Amino acid sequence: MGGHSSALRPAHHLREPLQPVAQGRRVGSHSVGCFKGLRWRHPNDRFVVDPRASTCGQRSKKQTRSRCMGRSRGGLTTKIHALVDACGLPIVLKITEGQAHDGRSAQDMIDTVERGDVLLADRAYDSNALRQTLAARGARANVKPMPNRVAALQFNRRLYRKRNLVERFFNKIKHYRAVATRYDKRDDNFLTSIKLASIRIWLRFNESMT
Repeated sequence: MGGHSSALRPAHHLREPLQPVAQGRRVGSHSVGCFKGLRWRHPNDRFVVDPRASTCGQRSKKQTRSRCMGRSRGGLTTKIHALVDACGLPIVLKITEGQAHDGRSAQDMIDTVERGDVLLADRAYDSNALRQTLAARGARANVKPMPNRVAALQFNRRLYRKRNLVERFFNKIKHYRAVATRYDKRDDNFLTSIKLASIRIWLRFNESMT
């Protein structure tokens, strides 16, 4: 056992003598102000009355950005958008909030689509704006149409089966715990984890080809 060692002193060397107890079991009136730096405590110990400002109010406000965390049926989620090539290798990666619309999020992901390419996508990406953008680039969109479309669009079901390549890619990155269950608070760090997992997929593919 350890303790603090100090020399003994007589009682008359104390700085403040003991105050007499007045009626009502309280310290005498002349003792008010002797104890500096103490806060007045409410009769209920759970409440403390302090004239000083609370430290909680002095903290800076939290950032208002969403960090790509959105509300969806599964709670707080982050959606990963990926564009893969004919071998199932990722080319473009993007993350958005869980409730973000897929079709609107894909507008800035088709810059790598060139003339003569065919884009395969599910019905969530079915929009006239996406089809027109691809047609202006000289590419074709084989997107599964929405069931509420009035005009029939050209759709090749046999070619659409190749879309499972992107589903296989998502299955591969889910094997990485940092991607399957998001641990990163910042959205840029989470996107970096996805890209690192994609690099490993690229390396494995190149090793299998050699």
